[in-house]
Amino acid sequence: MRRYYRGYDPQRILSVAEMAYVARHRLPGFAWEYLQGGAEDESTLQCNRSAFQQYRLHSKTLVPNDPPILAGSLVGSASQLPLAIGPSGFNGMLWPNADVELARAATAHGVPFTLSTVANASLEQVRQQVPDADLWFQLYALKDPSLEQDLLQRALKAGCSTLVVTSDALVVGNREWDRRNFASPRQLTLANKLNVLTRPGWLWRVMVPAGLPTMGNLNAYLPDGERTALGAMQFIAEQLDTRLDWQRLAAIRANWPGKMILKGVLHPDDARMAISLGLDGVVVSNHGGRQLDGASSSLDALARIAPVVDGRISLLLDGGVRRGTDIIKALALGAEGVLLARTTLYGVAAYGGAGVDRVLTIVQEELGRSLNLMGCRGITSLDRRWLLAQGDSQ
Repeated sequence: MRRYYRGYDPQRILSVAEMAYVARHRLPGFAWEYLQGGAEDESTLQCNRSAFQQYRLHSKTLVPNDPPILAGSLVGSASQLPLAIGPSGFNGMLWPNADVELARAATAHGVPFTLSTVANASLEQVRQQVPDADLWFQLYALKDPSLEQDLLQRALKAGCSTLVVTSDALVVGNREWDRRNFASPRQLTLANKLNVLTRPGWLWRVMVPAGLPTMGNLNAYLPDGERTALGAMQFIAEQLDTRLDWQRLAAIRANWPGKMILKGVLHPDDARMAISLGLDGVVVSNHGGRQLDGASSSLDALARIAPVVDGRISLLLDGGVRRGTDIIKALALGAEGVLLARTTLYGVAAYGGAGVDRVLTIVQEELGRSLNLMGCRGITSLDRRWLLAQGDSQ
């Protein structure tokens, strides 16, 4: 049985799995399940990981082990690694000022950071505290056009280079783990309240200063008495535009002068539509297995979508990436890069900014080491010929 390190020095963490282990023991149960859980039977959540095991890596010997080239381009912007930190909400429940810590670590490693509509830090706060960040903004389409337009204007003013429109969360997935933890909306069960008391460090860090954090991007639109986590969650639930379609997406495209990508694509036809609409990229994603249970794994969908895209727009992937070799497999199947969410959230939940920095360092080292062992000179050399799938001949 594996025993992972549980101390206070993040430099002794050797893998993302070990970082997740530490995070699990730092968080109360309800917060861990919010971070870790998926929808219904969690079959898609599990499939996101198992899909990577269906591929093996080819390797060539007697290739000099010069430092492999890891830098490249993501959606037209320079990136020191083939990855960005993807959007995630309510991160302040894991660590104080978590969104800013994530942005700082991303910037230190030369990769983009994506701020969610439902982040705890606002666009303005992140830009002020991390002025050099390559800041992307994730948008949930809203029913009120004036509010949506104001968010877009704020994103432009904050210097966001890329807009990421999420399409797969118009209806919230059946996350049974979440429902079990609450006796009524936002009211923890007695068992969970008692469990919180077993995590005094979390209580002191997260709850003692000011209680549960609010959602910074939405506070400006809430009445004075409702600028709370509950108020913001009720607001976004009421404002989500469940009628989002391609025509509506075209209107958002017309109102955004920068780069724009669509997150939540699993079908080749949707990739074709994104190309025809003039988008700059798509993210192959099933929302981390938190929406439609039984949906395709992101990696399997990538293998079907890559031949359709064929380099005409940027192709990214999220879901299940935990190792440098996972990134290699995604790039070999046609992705330009990956978005990390849970992977970096383990780091921020365990050690704050130092944990995120350590996770990115681990992934970078794994990526470089694995390319060396494969005899591959850099990420731009990766293609399908470096993979051996189950059923393939040698």
